[in-house]
Amino acid sequence: MEEKKFDLKSIIGFVLIFGILIFMMWKNQPTPEELAEQERQEQIAAEKKANAEKGDTDEKVVVAEDFSNGNGTDSVQLENLKNKLGAFAYSATLPSANESETTVETDVLSLKFNNKGGFLSEVKLKNYVDYDSVPIYLIQDGNEFFNINFGTADNRILNTKDLFFEPTVTKNGDNTVVSMKLKASGNQFLEYRYELQPDNYMMDFSIRSKGLGSVINSSQNIDLDWKLKTYRHDQSISYENRYTRLTYMHDGDKISKLNQTGTEEELIEDVRWLSYRQHFFSSILVAEQPFKSATISTMDLVEDEEVDSVFTKQYTSKLPLTFTNGEANNNFKFYFGPTDSKILKQYDYELDESIPFGWGIFGWINKSLFIPLFSFLSGFLPYGIAIIVMTVLIKLMMSFVQYKQFLSQAKMKVLKPELDAIRAKHKDNKMKAQQETMALQNKAGASPLAGCLPGLIQLPVFYALFMFFPTAFALRQKSFLWADDLSSYDVIAQLPFTIPFYGSHVSLFPILAAIAIFFYMKMTTGQQAASQPTQEGMPDMAKMMKYMIYFSPLLMLVFFNKYASGLSLYYFISNLISIGIMLVIKNFILDEDKIHAQIQMNKKKPKKQNRFQKKMADMMEQAEQQKKGR
Repeated sequence: MEEKKFDLKSIIGFVLIFGILIFMMWKNQPTPEELAEQERQEQIAAEKKANAEKGDTDEKVVVAEDFSNGNGTDSVQLENLKNKLGAFAYSATLPSANESETTVETDVLSLKFNNKGGFLSEVKLKNYVDYDSVPIYLIQDGNEFFNINFGTADNRILNTKDLFFEPTVTKNGDNTVVSMKLKASGNQFLEYRYELQPDNYMMDFSIRSKGLGSVINSSQNIDLDWKLKTYRHDQSISYENRYTRLTYMHDGDKISKLNQTGTEEELIEDVRWLSYRQHFFSSILVAEQPFKSATISTMDLVEDEEVDSVFTKQYTSKLPLTFTNGEANNNFKFYFGPTDSKILKQYDYELDESIPFGWGIFGWINKSLFIPLFSFLSGFLPYGIAIIVMTVLIKLMMSFVQYKQFLSQAKMKVLKPELDAIRAKHKDNKMKAQQETMALQNKAGASPLAGCLPGLIQLPVFYALFMFFPTAFALRQKSFLWADDLSSYDVIAQLPFTIPFYGSHVSLFPILAAIAIFFYMKMTTGQQAASQPTQEGMPDMAKMMKYMIYFSPLLMLVFFNKYASGLSLYYFISNLISIGIMLVIKNFILDEDKIHAQIQMNKKKPKKQNRFQKKMADMMEQAEQQKKGR
């Protein structure tokens, strides 16, 4: 048996380990302050349990979400929130103090309201999809900012976007009412109230308060900030962005808009409504009582039109709210829906004026003629056929203009030898040549202006149609032949590269329209050049017209490659009809021999000058006399 020996080193090691443990326990013992906090936490936990057992939900302290990091709020954090928010810390103690959402649906809208901030976090239009078959969202994934900035009686500055609202959903007949309340106590609150009708893109919206007279400092400016980044919904970013603009009604019934490109900020007064238009869809805020002033701005977010972009524009508005003695009662309406004149005209606020039909007479032609005509035709015809029929009707209606132009050119062509003779006779006296030219034209009943004036009549129609097709919501996603969407460009070939100003695709309708324009201009410019007298020292008119024959089709080919195929279809059919009308007039209606005989008869008749012609003749005569007297 082995003899046990005394191990001094082991004993010393055990003593040292035991001493270290005693030292660590002494260092880690709670301080008097920590013991007091522990006792307070135990007391709060006991109160929570007692309140839960009594069912007292109004005054209990719950675990809420912290504003900065989303962590559970213990008593220390809650105390910090009270110091930060003052009276509105009550909202942080409610069960709704989290970023959950309330979903409400109508026949046409699917909406989500976020407890944090109390405003819409998602707006989906249920009946529409974009060019890529994705549902249309006007608000989604934080593209919208809605906030009221206000001061409190104890000199705090608060933003509603950082605060939690309590949601309730009720019914008012067939209408759905969503109430979002930011509470300062059980009976003190700021409320966002939304009332939605079953089949309506317009909702009532009010900002009101109760019992906040002693809480909110209404002597300071209280502003509503509304910002929105508009999503891209169309196939062509550049085309959509061209018709995406902030439009507003102010000073009674004036309609204005901010710049189409770049960045612009403006201070406006007496504002009735603001439209955040994104081509075929709009978010519109209507004030029951006009805002006294508003600061609005727009910023173009598309840096490169050839690169896919999520957003097109960013709109910002700062709007003053009315608080009387700390209490609010501001009534508005929100419209989230299509930029469709049929729908917008149903409301009493002239919201259809937000659609760019054109100013003055151009807008009047669209609203009074083309929109009703196209609505009638498209009611029983396919949309492409409706465009063709409308084009035929318009061209027949304007055919007298072409007749007048062609007749004037024919008269000038018959007079051309005599006019050239006058200019040759008085080649050293241009004033005398001009006098005799005007006298001959007056006697013959032929004038260059007779051909220009009818042409001017066509300009309002031409421009009105140019504005009609890009804004015709009815054409959106309507197909015809190879075009999938008459409100966007058609594609027959996708290029592996991008051509500057042209794009990376080939559209057929602009090509057809360019060909038709080429032949039409070749016919008209040839006739016009043949009718113009030759003037010494001036380039031949035929040479000048030659450039126009090629320039106009090229402009159509390039510029309209990204435009609505419906517009290119109109120009193609319009020029085909113009060519047909011109051939009929030239070959079956006008006879140059008869025109010549009529001119000779007109020369023999005494011709009375009108006031303008007499004044011009007198001025030229005076100039001639002054020249002789030198």
